[in-house]
This record gives sequence, structure tokens and C-alpha cells, in this order.
Amino acid sequence: MQLARYLKPYVWSVAAALICTLLRALGELYLPTLMSDIVDNGIVNGDTAYILKIGGVMLLVTAVVGVVGILGGYFSSRVAAGFGRDLRSQIFRKVEGFSLHEFDQFGTATLITRTTNDVMQVQQVIIIMLRMMSFAPLMFVGSLILALAKDPPLSLVVLAVIPILVATIASVGFRVVPLFKRMQRLVDRLNLVVREGLTGIRVIRAFNRTEHEKERFRGANTDLMQNAIRVNQIMAAMMPAVQLVMNLGTVAVLWFGGVRVDQGLIEVGDLMAFLQYVMHILFSLVVFSMMFVMLPRAAASAERIQEVLAVEPRITDPEKPAQPVARGTVEFRNVTFRYPGAAEPALSGVSFIARPGEVTAIVGSTGSGKSTLVNLIPRFYDVEEGAVLVDGVDVRSMSQEALRVRIGYVPQAALLFSGSVAENIRYGKEDASDQEIEHALETAQAASFVSQMPQGIHSEIAQGGTNVSGGQKQRLTIARALVRRPEIYIFDDNFSALDFKTESKLRRALLRETTNATVFIVAQRVSTVLNADRIIVLDEGKVAGIGTHEELLRTCSVYQEIVASQLRGEVPA
Repeated sequence: MQLARYLKPYVWSVAAALICTLLRALGELYLPTLMSDIVDNGIVNGDTAYILKIGGVMLLVTAVVGVVGILGGYFSSRVAAGFGRDLRSQIFRKVEGFSLHEFDQFGTATLITRTTNDVMQVQQVIIIMLRMMSFAPLMFVGSLILALAKDPPLSLVVLAVIPILVATIASVGFRVVPLFKRMQRLVDRLNLVVREGLTGIRVIRAFNRTEHEKERFRGANTDLMQNAIRVNQIMAAMMPAVQLVMNLGTVAVLWFGGVRVDQGLIEVGDLMAFLQYVMHILFSLVVFSMMFVMLPRAAASAERIQEVLAVEPRITDPEKPAQPVARGTVEFRNVTFRYPGAAEPALSGVSFIARPGEVTAIVGSTGSGKSTLVNLIPRFYDVEEGAVLVDGVDVRSMSQEALRVRIGYVPQAALLFSGSVAENIRYGKEDASDQEIEHALETAQAASFVSQMPQGIHSEIAQGGTNVSGGQKQRLTIARALVRRPEIYIFDDNFSALDFKTESKLRRALLRETTNATVFIVAQRVSTVLNADRIIVLDEGKVAGIGTHEELLRTCSVYQEIVASQLRGEVPA
């Protein structure tokens, strides 16, 4: 099992758990022999002192078995809990290093399931393996050896029962393995439906699709239920079959054992001990049958976890990352990019240079590649052909941290985290002072509404920013980028939720703050980009024109169409 390497830090706890299990098994195996001595040497001879003596030893052994059982449970739980914690941390760290391509490959719902439910399945199996799977083989082998030592001919009855019991358990196990694998996929599906239903509640209600979503959930939930019922039906059929075989074996031992006692070939006490050993043997097999319930599902979960851990991110840091001088010049050199699996490139042959102190605006119709272009700068994706350079260095030659620390990124979809306003702003700069935060809020035109909140910058933001409006979220995410004071700013269509008056104030404030920085603005409104030093017009992933507003009005038909559609009859200010 490839995940076993995560048990290395707990090797001493594992050893302690196994030692406790060994001592417990030895104690359990010793008790039937003591009972046999009490019956054959104490009760038969009426020796009360012997009975009390051996009975005291039995009580002592039982106490030791109880203590080591508790200690074994403690060490097993400690190992499993630590293993689960470390594995979840490793998965999270791995996922945090994924590029957007890997996120698209797996999907959010399944990554959550694999980090939580799948790890829990493996964690539970580790506890059972340390407590029972190590205990059952010891009991099986030890009881079989002692049963053979007590009466070899009578042991033939046990040897005849064992293959029948094993065949019964195995036949069931082979049938449930595919069902357990399917169950994890159904859990993924259920999580996906629930996640979409909760995050998209506004859209669902706006379009009166509540019943449709209920039906989707009902379908996913029913599929999971039916699969679970099928598994339980098979397991329910196994337990009576196992118990029947066990009981028939017990009856056979008592029958033939009684005959041998009557013939004087075995003592009554030895028969009682033999019967205890038989029960231990059969109990061990029942434990194995229980493992058939747990192991297939845990194996499926372990395989799913390993799939995540085995992925090598497409975007990695070079062995010797370059350290360019921080200025902020960005160059696209004949860049072509295609999303994985896409037939046509999202960008094709894009070339331009953006320098510090300049505002580069990117406009175009929906799907023209505007957001794709700016996503290549912080290296969310790697180009297929050409190169993106920052200060003359290919971004693939820089470490991701060194590259992104130069960038203040404001995503198209404004995202806030649960916590205070100040904590959200400090995502841009961890050590930002309250004064820096307030200045960033002032520049982002967010100071007015933040000051009206109950605790100002220390007021709580709900998960996803649900307690502020769309425009307020946009301004807070802009403040988060501004507090960083980077060399490169990327505003990915962040002014669409703002009214014209607020947008105008914000653009003027940004000009003062970003004088020495390279600024990229993705915009839908032409009014947002009128005063940009450079406007890049994209059309179906290709550059249709580059220039100022006046130049493009004369030379670029695509830009002319955009302007005509938005400013028809208006004189821009």
C-alpha cells in the first residue's frame, strides 16, 4: 500500500500497538488452558485450593489482557488519527500546488470527498488492522496449534470447517468490491449536486428551478442509497451463512468430542479448552469477514487518494529559478495557448510589451480570450507556444512565489473569505498595518461603506462575502491588491459591478497609486479604457488591433464596432 509511508512517523506507536496485541493474544490463548486445569485437576479432584489458585491466575491474566487491550486501543487510535491528519495535510498541500488544469481535471467536489471521506475510510481500516487484523492471525494460528496439541483427530473437524467458511466469505467479498468502488463515485456525485445547489441558490431561485434541483438531489441520493442497500443485502446474507457454518462446526466438535470423552481419549476440561480454541479460530475468520466489509471500500478510497498524490502538476518551479530585477515590464512574445482538450487555441500569435507607468487595456467580445491572456501572466496556465516574459525573463524560469509576489491580481469573480475586513485585505500583504489597509480602502472607494460597518475594518465578512453587495465585494478585492503595492496590477473586468460615478472616482484614484506600476485592465465598457496608454483588441483569440483609443477608432474595425455598440450617440467624457 503506497500510503503506508505516511505511517513512518508513528513506527514506535505501531510497534507498541502490535506488542499490546501480541500480549493480549497470548493471554487469550492461555486462559482456556487454565480453565482446562481447573476442571481436570481441581473440580474432578475436589481440590478447592487448586481451584482458587488457578482462578486467581485467570483473574490476573484477564486483568493484564484488559490493560494491554486498552493500551493497544490507545496506540492504534493515536496512529490512525495522526495518519489521517498527515494524509489530509499532504493532499491539501498537493492540491494547493495544482495548476488550474489539474483542478479542471478532478473537480472541486471530488477533491473535497477525497480529502475527507476517503481519508476517513482508510483511517478506520488502520485502527481495525492494528487492533483486529494483527490480533486475528495470532489467535487463528495459536488456537489451531493448541487445538492440534489437545486432540489431533478432533482437529480434523475444524480443518474441514475452515475451507467452507473461507469460501463463503470470499464469494461475498468478490461481489462487494465493485459496489464499494461505485459507492465512492456516487458520494462524489452527491457532493457535487449539494455543492452546486448551495452555491447557486440565488440562480436556482431566480429561475424557479428549486424543484429541478430537488429532483437532481433525490436522484443522486437514491442512487447512493440503492448501492448501499445492495451492499448491505450481500453482507446481510453473509453473516447468517457464516454463523451457520460456525454453529455447525461447534455442534460437530461437541458431537465427536463427546464420543471421545466417552471413550476416555480426551478429558472434559481439554474438550472445553478445545471448544474455546475452535471458537477463537472461527472468530478469527469472522474478523476476516468483517475486513471484507472495510477493505474493499478502503482500498477504493486509497486508490482515489493516491490518484491525487500521484499527479505531477504541469506548472512547477525550475531547479534554479531566475531572479530578474524588479521593474514590472511584461512582454508577450508570439503567445499561443490552448485549453486542454480544446479543438481551437484560446489565444494565437499574441505579441506586445507593457511597461511600468503604462495602462494596458484589453477589450473584445465575450470569449475572445481577455481573461485567458491575463491569467498567463501569474502563470495560472503555461503557454503552448511562445513566451510570457516579466522583466525580460520567461515566467517559466522564475519560481511561482517570486513571480506572483510582483503581481496584484483582482479576479473577475470577486471572492472574499470568512473573517474580518482587515484579514481579507491582509491576504494581499500579511504584515499590512491598519493605516495601510485604510489607505487601500480609501483608494478602492471602499472606505465609506466599511466605516459604516459595526466594527469598521474589524467587522466580520461572511463566507463568500454574502453580507456585502457585489460592488462592495469588487472594491474590497481591489483594495486587497492595492495594499500589496506590486510592480504589476491585473484588473480582470472588476468595474462591471460599479456605477459610472464610483468607477470614475476609482479610476482616478488608481492612476495616482499605480504611477510606477504596469497595469492591465480587462474591461467590457469602452468608457473604462478610453485613457489607457495601450488598448489591445482581441477577436477570437487573435490581436485585431493595438493602439490608443483615437488610433483604434481610425484603424481597427472590431474596435469601431465595440465603440459603436456602447457609445452610440454619446460623447465620452
